[in-house]
Amino acid sequence: MVGTAIWLTGLPSSGKTTTALALSAALQERGVRVECLDGDELRHKVGRGLGFSKEDRLENIRRAVYISKLLNRNGVTTIISMIAPYLEMRDYARAELASYVEVYVHCPLDECERRDVKGLYAKARKGEITAFTGISDVYEPPVHPEITIHTHINSVESNVRQIVECLMK
Repeated sequence: MVGTAIWLTGLPSSGKTTTALALSAALQERGVRVECLDGDELRHKVGRGLGFSKEDRLENIRRAVYISKLLNRNGVTTIISMIAPYLEMRDYARAELASYVEVYVHCPLDECERRDVKGLYAKARKGEITAFTGISDVYEPPVHPEITIHTHINSVESNVRQIVECLMK
């Protein structure tokens, strides 16, 4: 049995990690073997030395896809919560991963900024952080995601229920 790769993409502070952790718990309750691959953790553990240039971001995505592919072929479903700001990055993941489900974690920029506990948006607005997705670097929203959730409107539980229902179809 091949595992599924569930890719949560959206702006920083849109709710990707929160959704991923809740989704992981919901799938585990259903007996699914799951691993969460969080963008921040991956960057810290296997992406050390990579910056935020487009090339470095793509390399970070390649590494995440490789890890997901290894887990998926061993029957583990992966939930990848990574911004992956460029369409070509997500197209690469879709092409490489046998069972790929893209979840667009939609949240307006102003709400993401309001939620930002690390203060990264404020630093980006002041020019202290360059190439910050949504401010000084582009975020290309998905064109045809399998699922779109709205974290500024719906609860985590409601969004997870929507994803699980779609996956079970």
